[in-house]
Amino acid sequence: MTLFAPRTTPRDDSPPPPPRRPPRRRPEYAPLSPVQVFLRGTLVSVSVLVLVFLINLSVVSHIGHFASQQQLRDTFRAQLSAGTAPVSEGDFEDHLLDDGAPVALLSIPQLGIDEVVSEGTTSGVLMQGPGHRRDTVLPGQAGVSVLMGRTAAFGGPFGRLQTLQPGETFTVRTGQGEQEFAVLGVRYAGDPTPPAPVKGESRLILLSARGAPYLPSGVAYVDARATGDAFPAGARQTTSMTLPPQARPLATDLTTVWALVFALQFLVLAEFVAVWAYRRVGWQKTWVVFAPVLLLGSVFVSDQLIRLLPNLL
Repeated sequence: MTLFAPRTTPRDDSPPPPPRRPPRRRPEYAPLSPVQVFLRGTLVSVSVLVLVFLINLSVVSHIGHFASQQQLRDTFRAQLSAGTAPVSEGDFEDHLLDDGAPVALLSIPQLGIDEVVSEGTTSGVLMQGPGHRRDTVLPGQAGVSVLMGRTAAFGGPFGRLQTLQPGETFTVRTGQGEQEFAVLGVRYAGDPTPPAPVKGESRLILLSARGAPYLPSGVAYVDARATGDAFPAGARQTTSMTLPPQARPLATDLTTVWALVFALQFLVLAEFVAVWAYRRVGWQKTWVVFAPVLLLGSVFVSDQLIRLLPNLL
C-alpha cells in the first residue's frame, strides 16, 4: 500500500500590495466675479497693446514705409513725365500742396538712400520717408532747403546720415531737374553754422536725430552746397513764423489726439462686450469672436500712439 504525501501549496512571502489611494479630486475654483474678469481682460488687452505697439514700430513700420515709397515713386515719376511736378509750395494748378505730396527724389548711393521726398515734416508725413520743410525752398533752388528724415522707425532712411564726410556728393531731382550737392560737414547743437549762402547759391540741410536707435537725444545737421547753378526759387506761402510746431525737429503731432481717444474708446467698449460674452456664452466662443476685434483695436491705438512720438525717431 502506497502512501501519498499531502499536497501543499507554495508559500507566498511577497509583501502585500499597498493600499490604493483614493482618486485625487480636482480643486473647485470659485467663479470669477465680473470685476475680476474685467481686470484680467484689461491686463491681457494692455499686454497685447504693448506687444502690438512694439511690433508695429520695429517691424510693420518698415513695411509701411516701403509700400508708401512705391506709391510716391510711381506718382512722382508720372508727374515728371507729364511736366507737372511741383516747383513751389503749390501744385501745377497753384493749389497748396497737401502734406505728403511727392516733391523730389533724394539719392545718396554711399548710404544706400534712394528715397522720394514728400512735402511736410510732421510725424505722419515722415512715416512715408524724408520730408521737405514747408518754410524753405525746394532742393536745388536759390536759398536754403531743409529735408528731415527718421533714423530708426519707418525704414530709418537717415539712420547713417552722420557718417557722411566733407566732399562727398549726392543728387536731388525735382521738377526743375537734377542738382548735385557736395557735403560741407556734420554739426550738432551748439556747433558753428556755415557762412550764409551768397546770392543765387543753393544750400541743403539734412536733419536727423542723434543718439541710440528709438531714443533720440538731439538733432544732427548735414550741410551741403550745390555744385551747379541754382534753379529759380518758387513761391512760398509758409514762413518760419507760420510753420506749425508739429513740423519742427523732434516735434510730436497732437493734432490727431482725437483719433487716439476714439481708438481707446473702441478698445474699452470691445473689452466690456467681451466680458459680457464671457459670462453668457463661455470663453471659447468669446475668444473666436472678440480676439480679432481686440487685436484690431490694439492696432488702431498703437498707430495713433506712434504719431505722438518725435517725428525724427
